Amino acid sequence: MTQTRKVLVTGATGTVGRQVVAELLAHGHVVRALSRNPDAASLPAGVEVVRGDLTDPDSVAPALDGVTGLHLVTFGGPYFTPLETGPRLLELARAAGVARVTVLHGGGPSLVEDAVRAQGGMAWTVLMPVEFMANALEWAGGIRDSDAVREPFVSRLSAMVHEGDIGAVAAVALTEDGHAGQEYVLTGPQLLTVGDKVAVLAAARGREIALTELTEDQAVARWRAAGLPEQVIGFLIEAYGNTPAVGRTVVDTVEKVTGLPARGFDRWAEEHVAAFRAAPVAAV
Repeated sequence: MTQTRKVLVTGATGTVGRQVVAELLAHGHVVRALSRNPDAASLPAGVEVVRGDLTDPDSVAPALDGVTGLHLVTFGGPYFTPLETGPRLLELARAAGVARVTVLHGGGPSLVEDAVRAQGGMAWTVLMPVEFMANALEWAGGIRDSDAVREPFVSRLSAMVHEGDIGAVAAVALTEDGHAGQEYVLTGPQLLTVGDKVAVLAAARGREIALTELTEDQAVARWRAAGLPEQVIGFLIEAYGNTPAVGRTVVDTVEKVTGLPARGFDRWAEEHVAAFRAAPVAAV
């Protein structure tokens, strides 16, 4: 029987952080969640939500008191600005007696990851997920309004991973032995094109979805109109137009770590189908 742990989850209101919280709770562990705005965190009952900001490490120090595990993100803000406070955060964690740390890889160089690897005395695990299944929610508005998806590079392959599986792997690494010094690439169970994803969503909602391929120029214009910074647009063009091998290769890490097979996109679509269905029109 796994001993009950107390874990501090940063990024707890994000796509992955909420899943880390849910998995820890489901296995009977005590969860403390860090938030810049605790009143708006909207986390499950039983979670201790505390105020803190990763860009101000000293504000995080009180939240580290008494925890055995720490889940860290490597970025902050709406456009994934890399955090520069990694060394101080890990210094505080070590001083507080934290035994295990997981880090959610942000897709690029990270002072947080560097500090985790360099800081002795803690068992660390880096989680390296490929594309999140939750990214499909970006299509929800167009599907609800016009039964349509408009995307560039529609033939690109993705081994996209269910965010719940990222949370499950994190929870194991934060509470069980055997994962120290590991860098876990996390994928789903299959390769999917954009067309494959659209077909799965159409089947889940019981209504066809039209797929239109945008040119690169059209995609860039749309992203600029949406206010995305140029560096983010550049990242998207590279990631979608020249997906690295790691993003289009299925691995079985999720099952090896958790003992359960990775969840497929069909399951994700069923879980989130309401987001892709138009609200019923009220009778007049």
